[in-house]
Amino acid sequence: MSATLNPGDRTPRSGQYEIIGPRGGHTGKERTSTKGNPLPPTPKAGQSYRLTDPTKH
Repeated sequence: MSATLNPGDRTPRSGQYEIIGPRGGHTGKERTSTKGNPLPPTPKAGQSYRLTDPTKH
């Protein structure tokens, strides 16, 4: 299991980031972010991000 990132953290690697619920469950939603940019706010408080599909370039 990879580490989770919080909204506003700098994106370590470009790709698709899954939104993880407050208790670690899957929400079924993803956001795209590029390396070095801050992750966007999550829909609900207490949620975080996990890299699910890194870009290939």
